[in-house]
Amino acid sequence: MTDITADDLKTLTQWDTPTICNALEEIMPERRGHGYTTEQLVPLDPDLPAICGFARTAMIRAAEPSSDTIAEAAAKRLPYYEYVGQQPHPSVVVIQDIDPRPGHGAFWGEVHTHVHKGLGAAGAVTNGSIRDIPDSVRGFNLLGGKIGPSHAYVHVVDFDCQVTVYGLTVSTNDIVHADRHGAVMIPVEAVKKIPEVVALQQRKEAKILDAAKSPDFNFEKLKAAIGAAKEIH
Repeated sequence: MTDITADDLKTLTQWDTPTICNALEEIMPERRGHGYTTEQLVPLDPDLPAICGFARTAMIRAAEPSSDTIAEAAAKRLPYYEYVGQQPHPSVVVIQDIDPRPGHGAFWGEVHTHVHKGLGAAGAVTNGSIRDIPDSVRGFNLLGGKIGPSHAYVHVVDFDCQVTVYGLTVSTNDIVHADRHGAVMIPVEAVKKIPEVVALQQRKEAKILDAAKSPDFNFEKLKAAIGAAKEIH
């Protein structure tokens, strides 16, 4: 494991996910076009602040019953929950629905949001469906592919595995930042560099925003503001 701490991740939650993506473009320009979700996700609560945590991963299906017996399914369920609850915390659960048409049945609802929050998860990202919108636990930042009414035959196929959700590919303990805009994977080597880069970018943006908000804003003032921004290092 790395020397990244929960405090390091908490620091990153003061900024939204687009700001984190902006910083990563500066720190690791080769990742500008990948490493984040590229489809719209439905937030359980769009007003929640950003989350950042260590990934817990799983694959699910819901359209057809599992081939496991009841005993086999039960034997898988407890190890999955044990895996979700393991350190380090906080975690962000990333679940890939591998049905041909994801979202046939919802893994996430009242019970699982309460259980996962209790096990140390700050939230979750899935291409599958979510349900029980008013009854799900508050403060759990859940992003889903769509909203649906039934859990159908939903079951965990695998966990502690590499998953891909709308372009976001992660494995266990990768660092994930998410909010209502979507989610991004943050390489370990970038985590402690982000605050300084964000501060610099915000100072640059402030020159342009201040000019744009002024009542006498025009092209010449924009040109001057862009020039002033370039001088900030």
